[in-house]
Amino acid sequence: MVTHAQAGSGPGLIYGSQSCAPQSITAGTAGVPSLTGRPVNIMVEQFVGTWTLISSDNFDEYMKAVGMSFASRQMGSLAKPDLVVSLDADGVIKIKAESTFKTTSIKFKLNEEFDETTVDGRNAKSIFTLENGKLVQKQSWDGKTTTLEREVQDKKLIAKCVMDDVVAVRTYEKSA
Repeated sequence: MVTHAQAGSGPGLIYGSQSCAPQSITAGTAGVPSLTGRPVNIMVEQFVGTWTLISSDNFDEYMKAVGMSFASRQMGSLAKPDLVVSLDADGVIKIKAESTFKTTSIKFKLNEEFDETTVDGRNAKSIFTLENGKLVQKQSWDGKTTTLEREVQDKKLIAKCVMDDVVAVRTYEKSA
């Protein structure tokens, strides 16, 4: 599936290849899948919801490592995005980053590469996989690759952004 990210969140702000075997789940209220009927990967369900950024460590260094300009890094450092993760009945995952500066969105299916334009204008190829319960994004452009791992731990979404030897960690709390 080829999609296009809208301007705004860039790597880490909205922000493999082993996949867990599909299990049965059914669409629940508001179209959110729940456990009981149609084939979609149950491991993705833990990421569904609205997540608010509560901490960000080393993110400016990460943005610098991926090549973002000073102005873009300043915006990225000031933004406190909410991530809205949804899963439709066809297994399409949507990650929407909402902040006072910009709102961006990407749609994808696991294990299917797609085109993504980042907030700073990089044209990248991205692929998401599930690895050991983590939602892993590999984003490649101009011979470079960054990895964004998202996992749920202790009711928090932890996003680990890696570019070469630079690692940033952003922590989100699920909204009520």
